[in-house]
Amino acid sequence: MSVAHAPARPPVWSAAAGRVLAAAALLGAVALLPWLSGADPARTVLRARSADQNPTPAELDAVRRQLGLDEGPFAHLAHWLGGLPGGDAGVSWVSGEPVLPQVATALSVSLTLMLGALAVTVLVAGLICARTVVLGSRRRLRQDRAGGTAAVLAALPKFLLASVLATVCGVWWGWFPSSGWEGPQSMVLPSLALGVPSGAMLGGLLDQALPAAFHEPWARTAHAAGLPPGHIARDAVRRTLPGVLPQLLPTVVALVGGAVAVEKIFNIPGLGRLALEAAVAQDLPVLQTATLALVLLGVSAGALIRALRHALLGRPLRDGALPALHRPPLTVPRFLRWTTAACALALLALVTAGLLRDPLQVDTAARLLAPSPEHPLGTDALGRDLLARLGHGALRTAGVALAVTAVSALAGLLLGMAPRLSAGPTEVVSTLPAVLAGLLVTGVTGPSVWGAACAVCVVGWSPYAAQTAALLEQERAGGHIAAAVALGAGRLHLLRRHLLPAVVPPLLRNALLRLPTTVLVLASLGFLGLGEQPPTPEWGRLLSENQPYAELAPWTVLGPAAALVVLSVLAVTGSALGRGKDG
Repeated sequence: MSVAHAPARPPVWSAAAGRVLAAAALLGAVALLPWLSGADPARTVLRARSADQNPTPAELDAVRRQLGLDEGPFAHLAHWLGGLPGGDAGVSWVSGEPVLPQVATALSVSLTLMLGALAVTVLVAGLICARTVVLGSRRRLRQDRAGGTAAVLAALPKFLLASVLATVCGVWWGWFPSSGWEGPQSMVLPSLALGVPSGAMLGGLLDQALPAAFHEPWARTAHAAGLPPGHIARDAVRRTLPGVLPQLLPTVVALVGGAVAVEKIFNIPGLGRLALEAAVAQDLPVLQTATLALVLLGVSAGALIRALRHALLGRPLRDGALPALHRPPLTVPRFLRWTTAACALALLALVTAGLLRDPLQVDTAARLLAPSPEHPLGTDALGRDLLARLGHGALRTAGVALAVTAVSALAGLLLGMAPRLSAGPTEVVSTLPAVLAGLLVTGVTGPSVWGAACAVCVVGWSPYAAQTAALLEQERAGGHIAAAVALGAGRLHLLRRHLLPAVVPPLLRNALLRLPTTVLVLASLGFLGLGEQPPTPEWGRLLSENQPYAELAPWTVLGPAAALVVLSVLAVTGSALGRGKDG
């Protein structure tokens, strides 16, 4: 195989330089946050210290002199970086306490929670693809899997799942602590809330990749030779796992930096919560140190995942002798069409019925009413009809989420095709919580739905870039690529006939599974005042607004959550119909 078409692995120095430059750009953007926000940093810090809403000019001047705000952001950044080699990350602008012990304590809590959530993630992913593994290892895999179970679990809002677990398993049944961080029992419920949706997403991707491995010649030969099914199943999982492993990077980091809502519900002093509180209070030393910790975590996790991928693929990857994976044409079960049609009809009926009602009419006498003929889905805390708000918010919710997902997937595809340039930025950007990206972007654009959409796109491309780079590396190592090159195939032919067909279908399945997550991230930005502003009806915002009333009036969140699940199932089953064959 020629050097030009060997597997593209970023050189060590190139990838390291990319990580350093990306980390420097991120830390520089974080340093600009107090000045980008448009608010007076001195006023914000003083308000965080004493909740003083109307400080005097003398008090503001004293805070500016104390913090040296007149020196500008880069002087603060240089001073902070200069203290790091000596273990000095500065002191908090709000509490006046040393920063490093705060971040170290929060990081240890988040890492412990991450390990528990990761165990749940692996368990759920294994359960999702267990049926395919059993049938495929026995050569009985005939029908396609729609992925509906994975779509339902992946669409569950983590903060809503956390609220239900805390109420039912913590308060009502008393099985586990519902608040605080006091021992191993405290991590059970938050680990479930974080791990179940993440495991469903990873399990869904692995479940869709396994049939191609069981269709390879080695699997047929092993079955004919009488090898035990467990042996065949193990090798099939080993063959497909490297293509899914890159999705662990954003998942692992999200379990640390992006678990803000879950940490708040269970009152867990984790790193994500600390970073968000520091960002809101513009406590720059704490925010910069927490961001650096997330970057180091992301880079370390990326290195471990790359090493594991190369160990699983072994010599075939290094020698360019890796066989290509081709998904067999499986029969589409009849119920899949009925499921898709039922989901489409349910959403159509919901939107049609909701559009006939007023979503903005406030009736304080009808607050939190249960579902009835007058209000089929009940009312919210202001007495507004939930069916009306769901119907009017459907097109806007789906449209913005689809646009953000499409832009993120396309950007990830393009960047992933240049792994030498994107390897470092992918690892660093995957560490950036969407909420922090929202604070940075809306500081420039102002709070709006499109500013929030841009913020999600800023961080949303990294999972797709990681997936694209991994799949391209495997495809370029195939013997058929060497044969095509020997026959005179050019780069454009290889891209059109071999590389893109191997990458685009898994990328689309990944995007469809992540569609509900995009809706919820946009909602979280809107809930913080960075995105869609009230009283505009939007599904994610409905979930965020009504989450405090989930125990008292569960119908206020069940409607939006069910609509989100139906949308996710419709997207996944529709794609399964498109790739299958008639039975």
